[in-house]
Amino acid sequence: MFKNQEENLSNQSCQSALGAVQDALYVLNGKWKLPIIIALNEGNKRFGAIQKNVAGIAPKVLSAELKILELNGFVIRRVYNEFPVLVEYELTGYSNSLENVITALRDWGLQHREKIRAEYKGKKTKRPEAETKF
Repeated sequence: MFKNQEENLSNQSCQSALGAVQDALYVLNGKWKLPIIIALNEGNKRFGAIQKNVAGIAPKVLSAELKILELNGFVIRRVYNEFPVLVEYELTGYSNSLENVITALRDWGLQHREKIRAEYKGKKTKRPEAETKF
């Protein structure tokens, strides 16, 4: 599949690599985790501020996603004993390990979007005019 690799992967090492990719996809799956991480990259935020930055996310979903990100070590939930109680979320140092992943996904996404647009334009211009029958 990846012909530009210097070494031929054995079936065992290929399965091991696949397992690592599946682990990463399991942790970062869904459409909300990366937008939440990107929103928190700007600094500590309260729940409502995160919800405003991540357009379209329901409070229940945001709460669940934040718990998963916390369990996986990407987010810290800080509760300040004030009145009213103040809760802030912040990224951990470990979340910085996602920088190359996010950059690679962005670059690939831009490339893929351009490819699809070019193919669509090519089909659109090659398609004969539709005939109208009355």
